[in-house]
Amino acid sequence: MSKKEEYLRKPEWLKIKLNTNENYTGLKKMMREKNLHTVCEEAKCPNIHECWAVRRTATFMILGDVCTRACRFCAVKTGLPTELDLQEPERVADSVALMNLKHAVVTAVARDDLKDGGAAVFAETVRAIRRKSPFTTIEVLPSDMGGVYENLKMLMDARPDILNHNIETVERLTPRVRARAKYKRSLEFLKRAKEMQPDIPTKSSLMIGLGETKEEIIAVMDDLRAHDVDIMTIGQYLQPSKKHLKVLKYYSPEEFQELKDIAMSKGFSHCEAGPLVRSSYHADEQVNAASKQKQLMGEKEIQEA
Repeated sequence: MSKKEEYLRKPEWLKIKLNTNENYTGLKKMMREKNLHTVCEEAKCPNIHECWAVRRTATFMILGDVCTRACRFCAVKTGLPTELDLQEPERVADSVALMNLKHAVVTAVARDDLKDGGAAVFAETVRAIRRKSPFTTIEVLPSDMGGVYENLKMLMDARPDILNHNIETVERLTPRVRARAKYKRSLEFLKRAKEMQPDIPTKSSLMIGLGETKEEIIAVMDDLRAHDVDIMTIGQYLQPSKKHLKVLKYYSPEEFQELKDIAMSKGFSHCEAGPLVRSSYHADEQVNAASKQKQLMGEKEIQEA
């Protein structure tokens, strides 16, 4: 098989304009000085130049940079993680304050080696950001933490502004795409988060281009709404290296717009969909949309009472 046949050529709309202005270089320097990791770099996010150079936002990745899972779509290093760095929450909080962020996203590698799945460090990071940047909204993006709900409760008790947990792919493809994760366990995780803190919006992300059908994408939307998920993002899967899963389809901007329209008709408070959309893309706008929706629903309840 020739290379042309084996790999789909990237369409024009996936070409990215690089912007390495002083915001970008300054942020990169600060991350290295404070020994911090970002999913922007580790996962080779296509939006890193827009977020760092233009929007001046970043997604912090805590609990080290080595993941205990080896998902076949992800570029983050896998293996045996190092010991926990208990000073990490303070360093992340210092950086959020220094950057004067409106909205901070905190994610982490999966730490199946830890009994609490890293929940204690996650929760302390939220609290540290609150202390140093009380007006910054905080989004957390954990793994399923092994499906242990005491771990989720520890994180939800810290009261982030958004709980984000990614479903990643359709149910049929989950065993092939996600290591150790289970489709139904992710749905249950999102549902439990909402039950613990009903006023905190929940969010999930789907990447497409791995061989799913349109009907399966819509089924994911229905499953998320059935588990009270408020916000959804849909983006194009891009193959990080030759050892990762191949792209089977590049969706057009028009197809993404159609999927966004379908998602919004299902009742999501916000849906971000596009070829370069990732879970944290324009996350500051999503928290505002969720807050607005919550306010409108509250006003409607008052009027109906």
